[in-house]
Amino acid sequence: MSDADSLLIVGRINGLFGVKGWVKVYSYTRPMTNLLQYRPWQLKQDHTWHSIAVQQAAEHGKGLIALIEGCDDRDSAARWLGAEIGVFRHQLPPSNPEEGYYWSDLIGLQVINQAQQILGQVESLIETGANDVLVVQGERERLIPFVFEHVILQVDLEAKLIRVAWDSDF
Repeated sequence: MSDADSLLIVGRINGLFGVKGWVKVYSYTRPMTNLLQYRPWQLKQDHTWHSIAVQQAAEHGKGLIALIEGCDDRDSAARWLGAEIGVFRHQLPPSNPEEGYYWSDLIGLQVINQAQQILGQVESLIETGANDVLVVQGERERLIPFVFEHVILQVDLEAKLIRVAWDSDF
């Protein structure tokens, strides 16, 4: 599977809404409404991905709701509770370093500081509200703020490298 064909998890079905087959959706995208732009959705159920058309979707309160093809009542929608929502990479706009990076592009990159010390590889990211944080796994785990100019000096996706202003003792 090429990178363009890879599935990225962008949300999950986390509840039922009403009696006509609508579901509540938790979006991992920022802003959350970006999830509504991607069609079709791939829903994971019992370790299997299913391509599902979204008939309607909207922002509702502090979340999102969607009407999924084949769900015309609450019982038929309940089968998707807890399902992860994926989209293919080619469905997303190209990443733009000036606007930010897709987290999936950062995972696995090697992190090196100004003293040329390898701190490890990005294992995951954490959203803190103030800024995102890289979880870097090396000889020990490090939490490094993803703040450009102050901490993050360079992200080189081709070289699979992030240069940071971060002491190895931190």
